[in-house]
Amino acid sequence: MSHDATNWAIKQRGLKPTTKIVLWHLCDRFNPDFGCFPSQARLAHDCEISRSTLNDHLRQLEAGGLLRRVPRIDSVTKRQLPTRYILGFERGFTPAVVVPSPEIGHGNAGVEKTPDDTGTCVLDAPGAADPCPDFGHGIDPEAVSGFPPDPCPENGQSRVRNPDTNLVREPLSKSVKEEEHAAACEANFDQFFAELLSALGFAADASLPAWWQGAPARTHVRRWIDDLGLSENRIIETATGTRRDHPNPPDGPKALDRFMERAARRDAQEAAASGSLLIAKRSRKAQSDPRPSPDELATFYAAKVNSDEYLPQSMISAAMCGLMLARGLVTPERLRMRGVR
Repeated sequence: MSHDATNWAIKQRGLKPTTKIVLWHLCDRFNPDFGCFPSQARLAHDCEISRSTLNDHLRQLEAGGLLRRVPRIDSVTKRQLPTRYILGFERGFTPAVVVPSPEIGHGNAGVEKTPDDTGTCVLDAPGAADPCPDFGHGIDPEAVSGFPPDPCPENGQSRVRNPDTNLVREPLSKSVKEEEHAAACEANFDQFFAELLSALGFAADASLPAWWQGAPARTHVRRWIDDLGLSENRIIETATGTRRDHPNPPDGPKALDRFMERAARRDAQEAAASGSLLIAKRSRKAQSDPRPSPDELATFYAAKVNSDEYLPQSMISAAMCGLMLARGLVTPERLRMRGVR
């Protein structure tokens, strides 16, 4: 590490916190004799960020004139080597100049490759490779792998993810349980609809007429359940009953409307009649148990007063005391003794 390099990084102003951390770790890896060329994996690990995010901050530092990236390629194997980072405080530093492609605006044009002291081929500017013909992106200067040297992010061969991709998962419009319940209900309705067609005389393997096909027919049958309040069993029972007078299957669900309405009306009348019977039964039960007379009440409470069992003070009212005294069932002394006032 170099204290001069890290001190220079700390003195830089106007950078975002993560960008400054990236610059500081680059300076921490700087060697005064050999330069700065940490691998991208090592630098991303030091900064605790992803490689795609690291590339974003490196581009910002390069655009701000604080460093210059020099990709290196082995002259023998043609594989990419760790990038050489030329920092802004080094002697002879010149900021990178990005020349956009005339058609698309990406990449650099007219950059030649020159060999460095180690015998490897060095690109004189970042992104110096020919841009992708479809998207204008050249070689990713930070990618170090065995993939071909054409990592255009849009062509599916990028060695790093696109940082612009939204990784936040959108909330579900419906919960999983609601979707599963809806799917189960739809499956149950399909089975019911098949049973209805069988009850109407349609063969299971035969093609249905047009008026029984598609969503309109199913929607019409659902109205018998939602609007008329008929159950699925009641609908199938009614449909089976229509076959006695009409051997041929009906021409569409509309032909069964009057039968279904009649069944719903009959069910409503039976429900009303059963409700009336229940009310009448309750009324008769109430009438069969007449209220006790005042003499019976006075006799009942007098037995409580004259006994030795526990007697709450609030159990006998003043009116009841008058009834018992008038009939000579109790004496005032007994009432006082029992605490009844």
